[in-house]
Amino acid sequence: MVGDAPVRPMQDQLGRGIDYLRISVTDRCNLRCVYCMPAAGVSLLPREEILTYEEITRIARVAVSLGVRKLRLTGGEPLARPQLVRLVQALAAIPGVGDLAMTTNGTLLARHAASLADAGLKRVNVSLDSLRPERFHRISRVGNLSDAMAGIAAAEAAGLLPIKLNVVVVRGWNEDEAVDFARLTLEHAWWVRFIEVMPLGEAAALLQGRYVSSLETRLAIERELGPLASEGVQEGGPARYWRLPGAPGRLGFISPISEHFCATCNRLRLTADGHILPCLLSETGLDVRGPLRQGIDDQELAEVLRQAVRSKPSGHHLQERQVLAEKHMSGIGG
Repeated sequence: MVGDAPVRPMQDQLGRGIDYLRISVTDRCNLRCVYCMPAAGVSLLPREEILTYEEITRIARVAVSLGVRKLRLTGGEPLARPQLVRLVQALAAIPGVGDLAMTTNGTLLARHAASLADAGLKRVNVSLDSLRPERFHRISRVGNLSDAMAGIAAAEAAGLLPIKLNVVVVRGWNEDEAVDFARLTLEHAWWVRFIEVMPLGEAAALLQGRYVSSLETRLAIERELGPLASEGVQEGGPARYWRLPGAPGRLGFISPISEHFCATCNRLRLTADGHILPCLLSETGLDVRGPLRQGIDDQELAEVLRQAVRSKPSGHHLQERQVLAEKHMSGIGG
């Protein structure tokens, strides 16, 4: 900030303004969702390689000084990291932060929603891939739907609004629930977002032939519930939004494969072990943890962030590469 005037966001070489930082606070998760990680989990990072809350806060503060306005906490499962409220308080106190949100699987949220809201968290996105208890358990391998629904209710009661539900659509697993999810927007002011599955990590073999396009999902909903009214693309976000007539909630479609949103990408990612990723699918990131612990000052830290912005690719090129076998969504914050 310069006085009370907002700082103009950094721009990459394609002229995209970068005002959004996704922060993975841990690589740990209490679930083992089949599209995200192997049943046995992944090799976890040693604790000393994970950024401290103080280090995360410092990186975020410098990012905000460069025009970042939106911060999102991710994981793994962010609530698997102890005392997350302390980080939320520190981030919320940074002058210039316009939006502070979190993506969670919701199963630990019931006990934390009120304290997170009090600490300054604005809203949550909850990953929810089935409304059927047995199927939810099968997809998550260890989770209980009742825990996730209790978390959603607690978040709504705490004012973490709007509630956004993220549904990864996978053929043969849950694509037949699209209409049931869409009906939720007739009953609640929730934003239900359907996400095309991405073939990452060891789970990619399980996903062969299971891709469902956003168009297919939308048409399935319209066949059952009637035409949807388009509400376009929310500024700075990847989803294209629609609404059922008279619905208080919205339907969103996030299409990283069929209609990727790279041309308007406005984000950087900070991994739990301290690397800045210019793109979700960047093969390598810029190490910030090492220089940070070697004593760089804020000006040098800012230059690392600028370098990451300069290196943002034009797109993820996933279709050319097909599968990234060495990457797991749990390790890069989704």
